Amino acid sequence: MFLTMALLRKGISGKQWIGKYRRPRAITWQMKRNMLVHLEREAENEYWISRPYMTTEQERGHAAERRAQNWLKIKETKFQTFPEHKYIADHLSHLNTTKTWSS
Repeated sequence: MFLTMALLRKGISGKQWIGKYRRPRAITWQMKRNMLVHLEREAENEYWISRPYMTTEQERGHAAERRAQNWLKIKETKFQTFPEHKYIADHLSHLNTTKTWSS
């Protein structure tokens, strides 16, 4: 269809590099080389991902102690920044009526 359109219309309508009926780009040797590098890298990644570093038995609970320590650190910092409690007796101390008033 592209060939027919190009032959009958004597050229590509509109902008030749964008759109539904655009002109296909020429494949250069750099593009082929880059694609091979990309595919080799992807194959190597798949190779390393398919072989786990630890067994499932080793993986289960291996970071529990570290995570617990991190949680304790976070909890301690939150407690340090937490404001002191405000007691009602301190807040309403100006309303004490136990004083003896002189008349």
